Amino acid sequence: MDVNKNSYVFGFAIVMVVVVGILLAATSITLKPMQKENVRKEKMQNILASVNIQVDRDGSEELFNKHIKQQLVLKADGSVIEGETAFGIDMAKELKKPNDERHNPLYIAEKDGNTYYIIPLRGKGLWGPIWGFISLEEDQNTVYGAKFDHKAETPGLGAEINRDFFSQQFVGKKIMEDNTFRSISVVKGSASTEHEVDGISGGTITSNGVDAMLENCIRNYVPYFKSLNKNVQASLIQKPAK
Repeated sequence: MDVNKNSYVFGFAIVMVVVVGILLAATSITLKPMQKENVRKEKMQNILASVNIQVDRDGSEELFNKHIKQQLVLKADGSVIEGETAFGIDMAKELKKPNDERHNPLYIAEKDGNTYYIIPLRGKGLWGPIWGFISLEEDQNTVYGAKFDHKAETPGLGAEINRDFFSQQFVGKKIMEDNTFRSISVVKGSASTEHEVDGISGGTITSNGVDAMLENCIRNYVPYFKSLNKNVQASLIQKPAK
């Protein structure tokens, strides 16, 4: 066989491409279940991080099952959809639907005797999707913790949304004012109210994306929280005096 012939070179190249392609496909198929499991556990990590529970990926499922007491899926009017759990909801797909058709996942956590409401978030940054979780205290208004991440934001700029210095700004902020939804604005310059946090310097578009994400996602839970408060008030009125 004349290895210097063009036919030999082309044939050898074709065989190598086919072999490498088969090996890559086989590797991808083999690793896919492991990749899905890692994504699942990382999601649990991030949910727990929003209530200030730090855990490695391998230990996330145990603590998730310990602290997450309820997983609800809500309609736009605040009613609960029976038979669905929050973890199975794909936020990317839901946000493509009209607002009144969305299924909104909500996690209810307990830690140190306190109840927290964890809202999943998803939006669009400069170069791709951004996402996160924000937890509210029992008043369904005060932020207890937050966790944000991204797919492809610019390192040192928009990518800084996953840093603690950014997420810690949200602690103690309010989403409501006089029983009206206000959200939390990500502003350029110094935040001056309980409804504002500072944006990322040099990451204006990503900061605007976080701002829009908060507004777009959190407002869907306000009807549910208001219904909870009405039920509490009704039970207090009906409770007989001792």
